[in-house]
Amino acid sequence: MADSATRRRFQTFDDPGHREGAARISALREAMRAAGLDGFVVPRADEHQSEYVPPDAERLAWLTGFTGSAGTAVVLAAEAALFVDGRYTLQAPEQVDTAAITPVAIAETAPEAWIEAHFGAGSILGYDPWLHTPDGVARLERAVAKAGASLQPVARNPVDAVWADRPGRPAGAIVAHPPELAGESTADKLARIRAALEKAPCDALVISDPHNLAWTFNLRGADVAHTPLALGYAVVPREGRAGLYLGSERVAADLRAALAELADLRPSDAFPEALDAASARAKRVRLDSATGAYALKTRIEAAGGVADLGPDPITALKAVKNEAEIAGARAAHLRDGAAVTRFLAWLAGRAGQGGLTEIEAVEVLEDFRAETGLLRDVSFPTISGSGPNGAIVHYRVTRATDRAVGEGELFLIDSGAQYADGTTDITRTIAIGTPSPEMRERYTRVLKGHVAIAAATFPKGTTGAQIDAFARAPLWEAGLDFDHGTGHGVGAFLSVHEGPQRIAKTGTTALQPGMILSNEPGYYRAGAYGIRIENLILVEELAIPGAERPMRGFETLTLAPYDPALIEPELLSEREIAWIDAYHARVRAALSPQVDAQTRAWLDDVTRPIGGTK
Repeated sequence: MADSATRRRFQTFDDPGHREGAARISALREAMRAAGLDGFVVPRADEHQSEYVPPDAERLAWLTGFTGSAGTAVVLAAEAALFVDGRYTLQAPEQVDTAAITPVAIAETAPEAWIEAHFGAGSILGYDPWLHTPDGVARLERAVAKAGASLQPVARNPVDAVWADRPGRPAGAIVAHPPELAGESTADKLARIRAALEKAPCDALVISDPHNLAWTFNLRGADVAHTPLALGYAVVPREGRAGLYLGSERVAADLRAALAELADLRPSDAFPEALDAASARAKRVRLDSATGAYALKTRIEAAGGVADLGPDPITALKAVKNEAEIAGARAAHLRDGAAVTRFLAWLAGRAGQGGLTEIEAVEVLEDFRAETGLLRDVSFPTISGSGPNGAIVHYRVTRATDRAVGEGELFLIDSGAQYADGTTDITRTIAIGTPSPEMRERYTRVLKGHVAIAAATFPKGTTGAQIDAFARAPLWEAGLDFDHGTGHGVGAFLSVHEGPQRIAKTGTTALQPGMILSNEPGYYRAGAYGIRIENLILVEELAIPGAERPMRGFETLTLAPYDPALIEPELLSEREIAWIDAYHARVRAALSPQVDAQTRAWLDDVTRPIGGTK
């Protein structure tokens, strides 16, 4: 096993301390008054609207104690609210001081509706124009207008004014992503981007999304946790040289020379003036509607350009993995599957001894991954939830919340890894001791939905929204459901949550061969237990004899067994049993050579065919 120092480099378990929330919100109100504001909006965002943000952009967590990856606080003179989605409705009240800030489910009340109802006429609502998209600002403008109030951008975020020990900007190294893993040169990618600009038509593109920056220039960095990003911007004209603006002093000489052949590499602080110059030359500048800050839009327009708000074409290009990226994903999942399976075998023995805690499980799983010698980071903070904590969809264990895994409980562990050749994400739910009949029934319904997605066939052009119900139907039959999407896109040694593809009610992007997504239906009984089963899947072309249309399906990339103690065979069809048995046979064949003898014996046992012995 790796030592404690090795473990801590990947994940920490600090509690942000919600007891300070009231004092911090009070300090923010003082700063608001000094700036002439009656309210202020604090989103969980940085200048790039990223999911994982650098420490100096963790304003929402610092202010409220809420550590979820999405949320918005609205602080007024006498009240404050924190808006969260269905993933965090249980987590938010546990983390924040509810006497100072009220958690609100965004599905029931949107921030704009709350502002309209709670903001007084003639009042001024402040916002940081770097932390909101143009569409987000437009929604705020409509809300304050209905309240008879006004919206005002700030030159300096008032949270920063009261955050005395705010961390400094990231300074991680920026390195090349090897061509054998990238599978395509930067020159070829720029050519495809320019072809997309020609089609749009636009004269230039502002790359505001660091994931797209990394993909385009075959770069990786260490500016945020869990995702290998270098924060920065680029401007790609339809004709002429691109400009790349990031911490250029952190780029090694050989990489700097390679980039200089394709783009002008300059420091981050040179970007505003470069954007002014590009906007003055170009008639139409594409600004990503998902990640482009409102401040960029106003800057483009002030320089005489037209901000063409729309999707960054790189997002769609990046979503379809090439042969090298797919090969890397398969290799990463084989390696990761062996590590996870070693952990599951260890867990089977350790849980029976008593005293196993959520944090211990996280640390041991990280140890097994670290022992591959290739682990760069975990791809997100591991969700290690025992009993009632498993019902908190995006639960993050801390020293304060850590609990022992009890006999007769379910233990949910959702984790992932970053390797240079691929990004993984897997969830398994395990019975500790003997599960109740209800646990087995609910688990099997979730498994039925999971298999329905994995075994789905669908015609070209099908979207994630069209197959999302496949995962929910077995739960719906029992009057049950889950409040998150069924699947999200996944990057190639990039973000574990990547668009535009997703399997969800809002998944409107057609699923194309080469896209990687998660398949993760669940069920959550508040205060009792949670169930989620997750594999990553690759969209592939299917050759169906006699088919009249091009057909698609999925290859399951993740390799790790399900818990047979939770499977109720009587609820499964013959087709579902056949799929599970075939998957377990594949897992056994692939992983047996990769694990130790003790793990191999355990794996042989838990992957026995459901309908009988091997």
